[in-house]
Amino acid sequence: MSGHREAAARLLAGDGAHDAGPRPPLWRRISADLAARVAEGEYGDGFPGEVELAQTYGVSRGTIRNALRPLRETGSVTAQRGRKPRVVMGGHGSAFGPVSSLFASVQASGMTQRSIVLARRVVTDPTTAALLSLPPTEELLFLSRLRLADEQPLAVDNVWLPARRVAALLEVDFADTALYKELRERCGITLDGGQEELRADTATAVDAERLGCAVGAPMFRIQRIGYHQGTAIELRCSHILGDRYAVTATFGDGVPAA
Repeated sequence: MSGHREAAARLLAGDGAHDAGPRPPLWRRISADLAARVAEGEYGDGFPGEVELAQTYGVSRGTIRNALRPLRETGSVTAQRGRKPRVVMGGHGSAFGPVSSLFASVQASGMTQRSIVLARRVVTDPTTAALLSLPPTEELLFLSRLRLADEQPLAVDNVWLPARRVAALLEVDFADTALYKELRERCGITLDGGQEELRADTATAVDAERLGCAVGAPMFRIQRIGYHQGTAIELRCSHILGDRYAVTATFGDGVPAA
């Protein structure tokens, strides 16, 4: 835990580079730090209680409760009265919604994962910018990938991110790496919350051409807005073949451990 205390001290002291402008409130910075540690598997043996976290970060229990609220709302951490919080692992790492990461989901299923970049360019798109609460002329990095599982088409994944914050991604080879991993390691951004919509649909002619399916084949369409410290960072639109993907969820404490 000593490493955690040192990191907490740096976080509270404000060491390191950060974007110009008002800093996020303390509870939100602690929440983002905890979310990153959960995603990296640091608390696999048990999540600390509020008292321990308050001591670690040198803040009040009220601040810790505020920091834990987004993690509990997204299902990253759960607790019952009188019991310590625990980390809920969804495949590899914590899940932000029905689909946390296609990369992790494919690997967890025992299949090989590979991506083909269909497009990667800087664009302006007023509609997308509005969804990310950005000015209409804000430059966005648009990344479109064909996702393969065992070399068979699974999905087309389209992502828009603020270009000024993710310039380091322009040179990344996304063939066999996860966007969220590169976003964290190269840009210092870890998504700590999100809003996601999943709906059933059928394949269009464009879907059929890219995924090698029949027009009218069942599809999942998933739209997600991902947040980092309260700021919208990612708009993701995934088109997934319905006969190759299943959405599962586990809830409550009455389910036997796998």
